[in-house]
Amino acid sequence: GGSLVTSPLLAQEKPGEHLTQPVIHVAKNDVPQAPIQPNHPLDPALRIAYASLQHLRSNINDYSAILIKREFVNGAVSEYEYMGVKVRNRKVSGNNLVTPFSVYMTFLKPAAMKGREVIYVENANKGKLVAHEGGMKGRFLPTVDLDPTGMLAMRGQRYPITDIGIENLVVKLIEKGERDRKHGECTVDFIQGAKISGRDCTVLSVKHPVQRPYFDFHHAQVFIDNELQIPVRYAAYSWPTAGEKAPLLEEYTYQNIKLNVGLTDADFDRDNPNYSF
Repeated sequence: GGSLVTSPLLAQEKPGEHLTQPVIHVAKNDVPQAPIQPNHPLDPALRIAYASLQHLRSNINDYSAILIKREFVNGAVSEYEYMGVKVRNRKVSGNNLVTPFSVYMTFLKPAAMKGREVIYVENANKGKLVAHEGGMKGRFLPTVDLDPTGMLAMRGQRYPITDIGIENLVVKLIEKGERDRKHGECTVDFIQGAKISGRDCTVLSVKHPVQRPYFDFHHAQVFIDNELQIPVRYAAYSWPTAGEKAPLLEEYTYQNIKLNVGLTDADFDRDNPNYSF
């Protein structure tokens, strides 16, 4: 439904705030090519996804954003979580990892999580994330190193921190799209005129009318920022029971995105004096 677009959650930015940053070109990473033969409704969507991935890998080194997420976990939909995120995209030259995938997160809402901080850097800290709790718990619990896919780190989460970020989202969309492309029962629509926090987006809507074991969702919407050429929101819904609304599986919205802000190792260092590890 259109209600997504005008959700009060997606607060307006200050008028005139412009998010583009100068584009910095780096060595291109190989991106697999999209299928040529246009014989499945998903093909135009896959072409957009491959182009977006190429753009991310060629032109976007890092970004900061507010991530707002809700997920169906342990039988219920979580409340909205707001996180300030800094992400440095993985960069490879030949077979060498030039820049490891790096994430810093600070939780802003809800109150019980406010102040929680998490850092993950690929190939560092023996593969572990470093975290400390926020809220009341944060006052007496120590900073811990955790396996990203272990039970503690995954509590209340659908996916590990290693899956976070816009590039990972695009990779997942391509994987889902290529898998769904092997089957029929799929309708794809492009809807113009949507806005996410005042920014023009095109919505890619994918529906699988009939529930099948090989489909992940009944309906998914990808909001692509027309200027930034990257997805800024993904929402997926399961099949509704008779007369019910389609239940939410997961939704992720990136707001206040600032590209190529020049993040450094210090942004992903637990000893950063601006952090509370």
